[in-house]
Amino acid sequence: MKKLEIKRMDKYRVNARSLIEASLDPLITISTEGKITDMNEALANITGITRQNLTGTDFAEYFTEPFKAHEVYQQVFANGSVSNSPLILRHKEGKLTDVLFNGSAYKDKKGKVLGAVVVARDVTDQKRIATALNEAIIAAQLATEIAETAKIKAERSTRIAEDAVKAKQQFLSNMSHEIRTPMNAIIGFTKVLLKTDMSEKQKEYLSAIKLSGDSLIVLINDILDLAKVDAGKMVFEQIPFKLSLSISAMLHLFEPKIQEKNLVLHTDYDKRIPEVLLGDPVRLHQIILNLLSNAVKFTTQGKIVVKVHLLEEDDEKVTIEFAVSDTGIGIADDKLKKIFENFQQAYSGTSRLYGGTGLGLAIVKQLVEPQGGCIHVESKIDVGSTFSFNLIFKKTNAEAEYESEIVEMDLDVNNLKILVVEDIVLNQLLMKTILEDFGFSCDIASNGKIALEMLKTNTYDTILMDLQMPEMNGFKATEHIRNIMNSSIPIIALTADVTTVDLAKCKAAGMNDYIAKPVDEKVLYNKIVSLVKKSMLDTVNKTAEAIVTPSLKCIDLDYLMRRTKSNPDLMMQMISLYLEQTPPLITSMKQSLKDKNWELLYAAVHKIIPSFSIMGISSDFESMAKKIQDYANKQLVSDGIPELVLQIETVCNQACKELKVELSAIKNSLIENEK
Repeated sequence: MKKLEIKRMDKYRVNARSLIEASLDPLITISTEGKITDMNEALANITGITRQNLTGTDFAEYFTEPFKAHEVYQQVFANGSVSNSPLILRHKEGKLTDVLFNGSAYKDKKGKVLGAVVVARDVTDQKRIATALNEAIIAAQLATEIAETAKIKAERSTRIAEDAVKAKQQFLSNMSHEIRTPMNAIIGFTKVLLKTDMSEKQKEYLSAIKLSGDSLIVLINDILDLAKVDAGKMVFEQIPFKLSLSISAMLHLFEPKIQEKNLVLHTDYDKRIPEVLLGDPVRLHQIILNLLSNAVKFTTQGKIVVKVHLLEEDDEKVTIEFAVSDTGIGIADDKLKKIFENFQQAYSGTSRLYGGTGLGLAIVKQLVEPQGGCIHVESKIDVGSTFSFNLIFKKTNAEAEYESEIVEMDLDVNNLKILVVEDIVLNQLLMKTILEDFGFSCDIASNGKIALEMLKTNTYDTILMDLQMPEMNGFKATEHIRNIMNSSIPIIALTADVTTVDLAKCKAAGMNDYIAKPVDEKVLYNKIVSLVKKSMLDTVNKTAEAIVTPSLKCIDLDYLMRRTKSNPDLMMQMISLYLEQTPPLITSMKQSLKDKNWELLYAAVHKIIPSFSIMGISSDFESMAKKIQDYANKQLVSDGIPELVLQIETVCNQACKELKVELSAIKNSLIENEK
């Protein structure tokens, strides 16, 4: 039994020893005289002295403060224990270790103190962290004070900078208005004079004046656009627009110049691109117009190619590559890196030979990159150049905001009456001259207040509204027309201030569109005609909605009764023919529009039209049908055509329902008469 107890005690000692050796903190036993009697390997590691050499030595001598260490272990013997007394152990090579001294006395059975067990817990890392934390807190407090001071200075600097930017923008705005106003008259009247009979020499002089005026406007535009970018005022909208229509409109602007230089223009538009995208069409126009302008300017023979290709597509967005290529003078390899910098051109003589400031490509780069795109150029001397850039557009199911279609000057649109609201006499005369050349008539109002009085007694198709006028400016006049007079008349803003007035601001005031001075005659004509046609279409649609309601009949058989002399058999025959022929024609009309089969669409609508007057359906629907015919004949899709087709379908279906009731009533009347 005693042997078994001894074996158990030995096993207990072995296990206890294993735990002691596993500890990373030094564990030491010392005698009442302060001599080391035993220790674990951790003490040997921290002091750098072997266990053999440590045994029997003075415990206190391994601390940086031996006297303090001696006092601490004496407290153990006096009090029985001590807790968390800070001391520093010293390695023989000088390394120091911060420890917390914890000790407990051990005694014999009679209570006599035999020695002490000491644990020196290593707290070096904790102490370093605490010190670093304290230093960080002090540094943070100091940094906060510095930051507060810097914030106050920064806010003051920001206010000064913002005031400077505002002053700069206001100056540019005023200068834009002051320069563009006379330039509008100079360029406008030069164009008017060039249309009159004169000698070749006079035409030569006037052409030189116009060329100089055009160059000056390009310079003004470039400087103002660059100022916008530098001031951080360039804002990119996200609105629904039709990319194909935007590209078509831009190419149309360059047709005269391209024809004048006997160049060939090719377009390559990827039909996989979604019809409506979310983006900034105005900035896209600006980018492509700059690239096209360069291509036309530097190409004397050959062709210009505009490519628009779909690169990537997923459920939410598309990536599109735009490229403008020419067969012009080309750019040397060592000049390619500099051409996107401000006021840089490929050669020193470029400006003298071809004109321009070297700002166009700098503006292009600063319009592409903030939208997440990148621009590249490839070029060879005397072969040509290709400028390409990629942009990402979000997909959308929203309808595109109204955009003017490209219309030709010979369209059958005349007898329009325009109200021109403009305070500058020269501009009044210019607008009157241009509008009369279009075959339109016009009245002049010198400010917004006079315009409002004229609208009370006169009817106009469109208003051309200047923005900066005395008494009442264009914005206030437009708000009054929309909110007080509740008029939906198309209003086009005339502005010389291109730094602060953009499409969004004009729309916010209730304007339908805007045109910058100097006025481009084709663009002006295009905007007037497109807006008038859209206004007419909206009026027709409202009329249709009022007519086609469940509570009102859309047919009137008075005409049919007169033509048939109220012969019931003939009336039934005519009604039956309508009920038999109309549904297939409606189906054919809808399907041909979907397939873009213009010939079939024209034929189907042509057969439907005579039935409107026979069945007493409102002439407004006949006008709608003829408009569909007109577009089918020209093979030109318009935003409003699907809506017109839907209106024709609706009224014809309603007419069929009502005619079935009439047919039944006539039959019943005949049966009653036979009885």
